[in-house]
Amino acid sequence: MTRSKSLVVAFAAALVAGGAAAQGGAPAGDAAKGREKVQMCQGCHGIDGWRTAFPEVYSVPKIGGQHPAYLVAALKAYKGGDRTHPSMRAIAAGLSDQDMADLAAYYAAPDMKTAGK
Repeated sequence: MTRSKSLVVAFAAALVAGGAAAQGGAPAGDAAKGREKVQMCQGCHGIDGWRTAFPEVYSVPKIGGQHPAYLVAALKAYKGGDRTHPSMRAIAAGLSDQDMADLAAYYAAPDMKTAGK
């Protein structure tokens, strides 16, 4: 199995596990608290067409409307080193599980406002 396929399989497993954990003890996200924590996120993820130049040119995805379990799993993967983008790893390293759940709830909200709106 290639490394990219292995990562996809591992990420899918994390999503399934994250969904199970959400039902049995993972913190519930609070969108209002998440709104207070998005300063580090909005500079990249809230701007249409934004690209980073470090460590390479990369089109930054807008994450508004994304499923919260996916966002939490992605943040945990950055924090744990399974995803390797240096900026995201540094940001995720300082997040607690509650922070991740709150940010995910904020970005998953249907009325979420971004810097571009």
